[in-house]
Amino acid sequence: MNYRKVNWCFLGIIMLHLGVVGLLVALRNVYSMGMVANLLVSELILAVPAFLAVLVSREKPNRVLGFHRLKLSSVFMIILYTFLMGPLTTLLNAISMLFVDNAVVSISGEVLNLPFLLTFFMMAIFGPVCEELCFRGVVYRGYLKSGNVAGAVLLSSLLFGLMHMNFNQAPYAFAIGVSMAVLVEATGSLWSSVIMHVVFNAQSVIAMYFYQRFYPKVWLEQTQAVTTNDDMIAAISVYLVIAVITTSLAVCVLVWLCKNQGREEYIRWLWRERKSGRKKGRLVSAPLIIAVILCLAYMLLNLFL
Repeated sequence: MNYRKVNWCFLGIIMLHLGVVGLLVALRNVYSMGMVANLLVSELILAVPAFLAVLVSREKPNRVLGFHRLKLSSVFMIILYTFLMGPLTTLLNAISMLFVDNAVVSISGEVLNLPFLLTFFMMAIFGPVCEELCFRGVVYRGYLKSGNVAGAVLLSSLLFGLMHMNFNQAPYAFAIGVSMAVLVEATGSLWSSVIMHVVFNAQSVIAMYFYQRFYPKVWLEQTQAVTTNDDMIAAISVYLVIAVITTSLAVCVLVWLCKNQGREEYIRWLWRERKSGRKKGRLVSAPLIIAVILCLAYMLLNLFL
């Protein structure tokens, strides 16, 4: 799997997504997709092309995806790393809310009407697995073959952010994508990003149901509250301080994971390669540019219509 195939794969995903959206709009007077079907289809749009890309590559699936064993101690530290990265995502979410609405809150009512276990499976297990197979598996590892590790981390994370198709989630999805791609490099296993993604989504789902069940008034106030920019800027100032501290601690956890998984020499080699100034392989091609333009156009249409 090289960058050209990855870029065609991503364009295929975007075209499939837009095709499904167009079909649903055309059939809106005849058929309305429920939340469960919506979640299922949105993840299959990622998983099916990723699966086909693995088949077309004619390589062993694990060679393409990189599911390698993790030590139990590493698993616990990955969970810690996930929580330490939380304040940074909260900060970016708050900054985006100065300009756009919170996309998660806008669908929370429909989500909370579903049984907890069903929502938990769809959003905290099925979704993360599909997304990691696609973005840290096929996309990121495909870009890695160019030898441009930094470019692979940033570009795969950018595509992960754009795939959320809204300006609220895109910034913090990009940050999460970077943190998960770096985590994969530190541990040498795609399992690490799967675990992080599952934990991140799980705590969000549990928090939603917990507040709605035990503190319904608080939840209602949060979802209906109109926050002024002054209030948001004050909150951002607090989040910024917390995020600087916790993200610094997360970097320390990454270093520990690197040592625990025996990846020190590999990371040193990557650092020497980066400083060597050797020319890196390309990552951008015409299909990728078209896909990014389509994503941005869709996001802008949603913002202004």
